[in-house]
Amino acid sequence: MNEKIDAATALRPHEETVRPEWIDYNGHLNLAYYVVIFDHGVDALFDYIGIGLEYRRREELGTFAAETHTVYEREVKEGDPLRIVPHVLATDAKRMHMFMEMFHAKDGFRAATQEILCLHVDLKIRRVAPWPVYIQERIDALVAHRAGQAVPAGVGRRITMPERKSP
Repeated sequence: MNEKIDAATALRPHEETVRPEWIDYNGHLNLAYYVVIFDHGVDALFDYIGIGLEYRRREELGTFAAETHTVYEREVKEGDPLRIVPHVLATDAKRMHMFMEMFHAKDGFRAATQEILCLHVDLKIRRVAPWPVYIQERIDALVAHRAGQAVPAGVGRRITMPERKSP
């Protein structure tokens, strides 16, 4: 339980194919399923870190998303292969800041991003709680793994509209 993790393995991409039932009336992936696919990528990362479903059952601890920001950059369609690349950007005693990128696995373009702030929660009392030391060490290792790398484009983005100029 207290073993260290290999950051490169933990941060390996999750792959998934766009399912027919996820297509909307515009003929592309419905916006809700981008979030589902990102969540599948988070689940894979959390399982590797040791904070997935088994952790929840064993420790009665888990994570809640406090905030997300999804950006849709290019459409994807039924049958498209996707690759979700996770980035663990920061952590503290009770939180983890992640950024996920969705790429078309064949054509290579970035289709979407999702920035997430997760809270560690004691599920018995439904309150934010500190990470166990061994989990904090694992998350710290993921943050350290990307130290010195450029922050992915889009991190910290906010929704804005340019001001309209009067005619």
